[in-house]
Amino acid sequence: MTAQDFIIRPYRPADRDAVRRICCDTGFLGRPVDEIFQDRELFADFLTAYYTDEEPESAVVLEVDGAVQGYILGSRLPARQSAYNLRAGLRRALTLLWRLVFVYNRNSRRYVWWLLTRGRKETPLTPRRMAHFHINMYPGAKNVRRTRALLDYFFAYLTASGEPAVYGQMVVSESRRGAQMFARYGFALRDQVEVTKYRRYTATPIFLFTVVKDLTVSGTVYGHDLRKKLAADRAGR
Repeated sequence: MTAQDFIIRPYRPADRDAVRRICCDTGFLGRPVDEIFQDRELFADFLTAYYTDEEPESAVVLEVDGAVQGYILGSRLPARQSAYNLRAGLRRALTLLWRLVFVYNRNSRRYVWWLLTRGRKETPLTPRRMAHFHINMYPGAKNVRRTRALLDYFFAYLTASGEPAVYGQMVVSESRRGAQMFARYGFALRDQVEVTKYRRYTATPIFLFTVVKDLTVSGTVYGHDLRKKLAADRAGR
């Protein structure tokens, strides 16, 4: 997919470094992750390596002026991802613990401590055996038109592959407004949890949402608006 100022296309192996860099440059609420966690290598491994190395056919990138400025990393194969996580997880966990003791600074140690003590508790519920995705862009490259094009391209891929639904996890700063925003684009809120690791850095509560889109109803971002249903559900409580 092309437009005057951007291109949406499938991921290529040559994009791997750019994807990892975007992940780290935006990993702290759109800012570089270094402020809260100094280990870019492990941060990118945990968040991107499965998608780029094991299921690259489910990844899409956004190019602006010839450079990769954003991506969607997705998976249609939860069993394969679980097996990969088991293989890679132990090695990465041991590396993380060694660096925790001998390498990391104070902020990084706080981040790892949150992972160990709060990380699972502050992860919202996710549907089992459903396709999922992560979307990320540099702030300067992000706008409604590009975001829509990136999502529509990925949803078309899922629909062509026979996937009936997809979920994503999104960071938001306002719980009620966030639910309304996602409903506008046809995403139903499945679960939400406040992420406490950000409390030291912002007075605004930060939430992680799990949102689900029924691709059998609509395979595009603007194809189905759930705000009326959301309002009716709230009125019936």
